[in-house]
Amino acid sequence: MFDIGFQELIIIFVVALLVFGPEKLPEISRTLGKWVIEIRRGIHIAKSQMEEEMKENFKMPEDIVQTLPKDETDGKVTDEKSNIEEKT
Repeated sequence: MFDIGFQELIIIFVVALLVFGPEKLPEISRTLGKWVIEIRRGIHIAKSQMEEEMKENFKMPEDIVQTLPKDETDGKVTDEKSNIEEKT
């Protein structure tokens, strides 16, 4: 995701250990982990809500489908362009 290798993780860990100390590092790690989980959960919820909205907005309601003209030969819905071409 962030394209961080093993060496970069070691450097980040050593810098964090020097800055925060060995006593505070586990507490900070837990807090950071909780934040990451909450952010991922929020992104997942937002993504699923957006997908549901897209499905609802692009779904053709049944009452519109029933009013579309039907082709008598096979019962399929015909498009308006073919109906206009047949009339001319």
